[in-house]
Amino acid sequence: MHRPDSFTTTPGTIAPHIPADVYQRAQATGQPVFIVVNNSPTGFPWQRVLIPFAIAGAVVAGGWGLVAALCWLMDVTAHTATVVAGAAGGPLGIGGMALKLFQSKNK
Repeated sequence: MHRPDSFTTTPGTIAPHIPADVYQRAQATGQPVFIVVNNSPTGFPWQRVLIPFAIAGAVVAGGWGLVAALCWLMDVTAHTATVVAGAAGGPLGIGGMALKLFQSKNK
């Protein structure tokens, strides 16, 4: 017997069916028949677990990126201060305060 296309279902699911006695009683009395189909997923909800881990991973990666950027900035600042102090030759003064970074060779 050939099944029409309206009865095809996705692979792995069972089409809803009505027991024969229920169907015959409904035909004889005219009572409606209700078919309850359970569509709830049966597997483990991975999305509920993976999203918090993805967010936590992004926060950790961002934190390490921030630490790396600050280390780089401090390194560049230290090199810049060394170059400026070497080029100045004498004490560095800012706002009336002088800082002598190196001993002069002419004592």
